[in-house]
Amino acid sequence: MTEAKAEDRGTGAGTILLAFLVGAAAGAAVALLYAPAPGRETRERLSERAREGARRAGDAARAGRDVIDAIKDVYEQATSGEPA
Repeated sequence: MTEAKAEDRGTGAGTILLAFLVGAAAGAAVALLYAPAPGRETRERLSERAREGARRAGDAARAGRDVIDAIKDVYEQATSGEPA
């Protein structure tokens, strides 16, 4: 497999995850907008959910970077020819 194809596959997974998170946030926002609640309460709930979604997305991004870094370390160690 060429390096360009390997990079495309990684980008695709990240894009799919991002699309899923954006879709989930949009669905939650629509559900809250159609829920019978006063406007101020709805805006507060939307704001709270947006902050929670941003926190979770940040956590997922950090976890993904950690996994990628670990994979890079294993790859570098395996290709360096040095014993573990």
